[in-house]
Amino acid sequence: MSLDVQWIRSHFPSVQNSNTVFLDNPGGTQVTQAVIDAFREYLETANANHGGLFPTSERSDAMVQQARRAFADFLNAPLENEIVFGPNMTTLTFTLSRALSRWLHPGDEIIVTRLDHDANVAPWVALEERGVVVKRVDINPDDCTLNMADFEKQLSEKTRVVAVGLASNAVGTVNPVREIADLAHMAGALVYADAVAYAPHYPLDVQALNVDFLVCSAYKFYGPHLGVLYGKYDLLDRLHAYKVRPAENTPPHKFETGTPSFESIHAAAAAINYLASVGEKFGAEYASAYPQFSGRRLHLKTAMRATQAYEKNLFARLFQGLRELPDLTFYGIANLSRFDYRAPTATFNLRGKTPQAIARALGAQNINVWDGNYYALALMERLDLERTGGAVRIGLAQYNTAAEIDRLLQALHQL
Repeated sequence: MSLDVQWIRSHFPSVQNSNTVFLDNPGGTQVTQAVIDAFREYLETANANHGGLFPTSERSDAMVQQARRAFADFLNAPLENEIVFGPNMTTLTFTLSRALSRWLHPGDEIIVTRLDHDANVAPWVALEERGVVVKRVDINPDDCTLNMADFEKQLSEKTRVVAVGLASNAVGTVNPVREIADLAHMAGALVYADAVAYAPHYPLDVQALNVDFLVCSAYKFYGPHLGVLYGKYDLLDRLHAYKVRPAENTPPHKFETGTPSFESIHAAAAAINYLASVGEKFGAEYASAYPQFSGRRLHLKTAMRATQAYEKNLFARLFQGLRELPDLTFYGIANLSRFDYRAPTATFNLRGKTPQAIARALGAQNINVWDGNYYALALMERLDLERTGGAVRIGLAQYNTAAEIDRLLQALHQL
């Protein structure tokens, strides 16, 4: 295990200062002290609106542009002005779907999947009112992987947008997005990728993925509540933005409706710099895999490789412990040799107990887990779980430990 988990935990006040086991991470992680400090720094030194000809406004604008550079590094985007900030991933996706709808005509087709969070489904289904046809790619229910044969069947010369997640927020499945993007582009379609459940665990590279748009959420990787969108600059430039008339007409500003939360943007950059510090400290063994990168981009890639290795081993411990529980049904990839194709998210049910009862009992012991559908509504319907309350979800992060996994497993055995 590459990471020194005690060094990691020392950066998270809420993790250090409580007896809580945070396994609710797919819904949002804890934040570092640097993120907390960044909020205060912004509010004390740069609390002003955009575009003013005075020092606090100039400092504020500089902080925002530094944050764009940080996220361009995190995503390996060619240009910092390909980074758009918004209140959350869902709002950004509705913004882009509405903008893209001006390029669509009745009979044009959009492909979504039954594996995705509804935030990458509903904004596209909303375009049916314009006569667009929405097709849904099915899953293989045995392991909750995307049915690629069905995807290729759905793809046609009428396809204009393919909306797909890099990883399932519900069951952790990692999708072959580069393959999907290549097939979509051959058909003349654009690709909108949801990386919210992927970004906390793996290196991201929008150029290697060959996607047209990609969205993620800073609060899933140790930052504040903030949505982040990457889009190829020429597409962002050509798209019509729904905005007030005095607002700027060029990307990325034309998509940042109203006054953004500048303090959150500055704090999100602190989360990126924290991850870079992890790579600088623990990622040397992975550096040879990224000869094309240097500086912060290299440190970010190696941080996520070190994170991936640590979480994979921790997840194996969790999975093996869950398998020992009687009457447990596990959803998703359950073969240890295939764990490179799933995020460290475990989803299950115990016979005789509702997901809500399990989550409440664990919560009473200060063990945080989620129950329900986590907005992956189509998946829960496909697995016939929605009518019975969904499933229990456990998700790992950098700061989780083997001792916490053992504490969880002991509590589940007692249940």
